This record gives sequence, structure tokens and C-alpha cells, in this order.
Amino acid sequence: MSERSTSKIICTRESITAKDVILTGDRPTGPLHLGHYVGSLKARADLQHVCKQYILIADMQALTDNADNPGKVRENVLEVMMDYLSVGISPELSTIYLQSAIPETAELTMYFLNLVNVGRLSRNPTVKNEIKQRGFGDEVPAGFWTYPVNQAADVCQFKATVVPVGEDQVPILELSNDIAATFNRLYKTSVLRPCKALTPTTGLLPGTDGNSKMSKSLGNAIYLSDPPNVVAKKVKSMFTDPQHLRVEDPGHIEGNMVFTYLDVFDPDQAEVARLKEHSQRGGLADGTVKARLIDVLETFLAPIRDRRAQYGKDPAEVKRLLKIGTERAHAVVQETMREVRDALGIVKL
Repeated sequence: MSERSTSKIICTRESITAKDVILTGDRPTGPLHLGHYVGSLKARADLQHVCKQYILIADMQALTDNADNPGKVRENVLEVMMDYLSVGISPELSTIYLQSAIPETAELTMYFLNLVNVGRLSRNPTVKNEIKQRGFGDEVPAGFWTYPVNQAADVCQFKATVVPVGEDQVPILELSNDIAATFNRLYKTSVLRPCKALTPTTGLLPGTDGNSKMSKSLGNAIYLSDPPNVVAKKVKSMFTDPQHLRVEDPGHIEGNMVFTYLDVFDPDQAEVARLKEHSQRGGLADGTVKARLIDVLETFLAPIRDRRAQYGKDPAEVKRLLKIGTERAHAVVQETMREVRDALGIVKL
């Protein structure tokens, strides 16, 4: 799609109303991190008070590059669920569900695979970048190659109108809209709806190494469940300014991950501005700035970590909440699929 058409798919927080339906989620390949919080978790916690919201734990998609280690995916389902609950996502306000427990999703994915060509999938910049990150080379699992089609099924089965994502995921929503439009045109129906992307105003949160976005697979993440000593260790090892060799040397703000994180998480932005000015004129030690970030992150993470610990004491209750949400989601999907099958003219036995 062109830059002009891409801009049309992006919406703002202010444009979302009670009539909207939100669909979003995460792959259970490990606990969630600060990048997830900035990218979507905060928006989900806020928007559940505004409109209807569905949040999937995408265990099927997680298997597209973890087929040889299903235990990793299984073990992290409740970990992700606890992360959701600990950041304030309510199972009463948001419908949280397990993807593999909705069999109709796989059915709809198959229908959608017939509506998109291999060339379109191969040009998807999001998937191309992820394939490079994972070092697949020519050995890309077919499931991973086509997971954007599965995501389109996730979105369309709830008739979602808004999907909170990072900017790198916008091409996948473009594909979802194209598939929905093709389905409606071919089968002379209006059952499927287009959606818009809600992107974070802060953009992607870089990893602690400064080289890419924060990612579980790259090992550059600070997790919501990290204990204080681990957070401190990760902050102390963060990429700062390789040219700042002596305390008295002027520092560079751009590219310094410590200041990048302070910009996002420090509630006292006036103090952050003062620290930046001090750094640029020289005389400010990297350790001083890192110590402030450690305090800021501990203030932010402590209540999340405490709530998570409480849920961790009763995994059966966490599983029960997930089951309730999944049953609620399943009822919605079954209705949509009745409309889809009618449009396709699927034989009824």
C-alpha cells in the first residue's frame, strides 16, 4: 500500500467511541516486558473502559516458530494471563481468551488463505524483518510465513474496528482489511468489517542494547515480572553514550537508552530535562542517570509485580478466568462463522 493509504488505516485514541470493538493480543512465548506495556498493554487497560475489547493469548501463532517446543508455549499461557491481570486489564471489562480453544479461527484462516497470494505474503515487511531476526534463511515454516492471515482471522471473527499495535504491525492490518474486502466482494456480503490501527504515541520502545525494539528473542528486554536486582542489573548494562569516556565530557542524548526510558517512564519530565542539559554540558556521570532510572522503574514495576505475585499463588483461579473469557469469545465467533459459512455457501449436513 502507498504511504497515503497507510495513513488512512491509523486512528487516534480520541476517535475511539463506545461503538468500537477492539481486538489485540500476544504470543505466549515468555513473560511480557516494558515494550509490550508501552506498545499496547497501557492502551488496553485504558480502552477497556471505553468500548468492547477482546484480547487473545495467541498460542497457535506462537507454535509457528516454536513447533519443536510446545511446552514453552503451554507454560507461558498463564504467565501472559497474569501479566494482563497485573497491569490492570480486567477480565470483567475485557474478554481475554485462548486462541487454540476457538477452533473456528483455524477454519476462517483456511478460507482466508485462498484470498491472498504468495507474492503478497512474501512482500510483507513485518514478516520479512521477523524472518531475518530469527535467522530462518530459506527454512521458514509455512505456518510462520502465513501467520498474518491467521491474524486477519482473529480480527475479522470479532468484527473488530480497532487494533492497538506497534507501527511495525500496521502492514498486517492492511492485509487483514484487503482480505476482508475481497471476501465481501467475492461473496456479495458485508459480514466482515475493516479495522484501524491504534499506534502508540511514543513509538517502539528500544531494547536495552539500543539496537532494535525490545524483544524476548533478542534478549534485550526488561520484563514486568523482573525482580528489583534484575532490573538494576539490566539498567546498569544499558547502552548509553560510547563517546562519553570521562564524566567531564559533554554527553549525547540521542541514542542514549537511559534517557530514552526516562522520557517514557519518569513522571518528572522537568527533572529529566535538567539532567539532559547537565549531561550535554558535561559533568554528569552515566551512573547517576542510571540510578535515577532504576528508581523510576522500581516505582513503576513494584505494584505490577505485587499484583502478579498474588495471582501466582492461585493458578487455578487464573485458569478459571481465562476459561470464562474464552467461552464468552467463542459464542461471538460462532455467530460470525454462521454468517461466513452462509456467504460462502458451505454445505450443511
